[in-house]
Amino acid sequence: MRILFVCLGNICRSPSAEAVMRGLLASEGIDGFEVDSAGTGDWHVGNPADPRAIAAATERGVEISGAARQVRTADFEEFDLILAMDRSNHANLLAMEGADPGKVRLFREMAGEGELDVPDPYYGGEDGFAEVLDILESGCAAILTDL
Repeated sequence: MRILFVCLGNICRSPSAEAVMRGLLASEGIDGFEVDSAGTGDWHVGNPADPRAIAAATERGVEISGAARQVRTADFEEFDLILAMDRSNHANLLAMEGADPGKVRLFREMAGEGELDVPDPYYGGEDGFAEVLDILESGCAAILTDL
């Protein structure tokens, strides 16, 4: 099972979700999953995650690594599940060439929380990153149980 987490710039929410899921899989000793993250925009391609996201994750023992990348057409073939962090990202993904509506879902909807967005903490304070991690931790656990 290959899962791609997607947000706008791939520096806050989606790399955090990738790291949370990766950690959860490791702690549960679950094999057979591959996770990655990407952004619908190209502003941060090649950059590491936002330092505030890294700091908030580190406080919880979650390691965010890698560099931002943009979603590419091949992702729709390579991944089994593409989880958008919000409705705008979801719409942007579905508008892309090669999009597979059967694979593209809202993160919180997949987690059983309805059509809610994972809030973007980029323009807010430090507490926004903690809130996002709370959502991602419970959501990733619910998604993994469902899968």
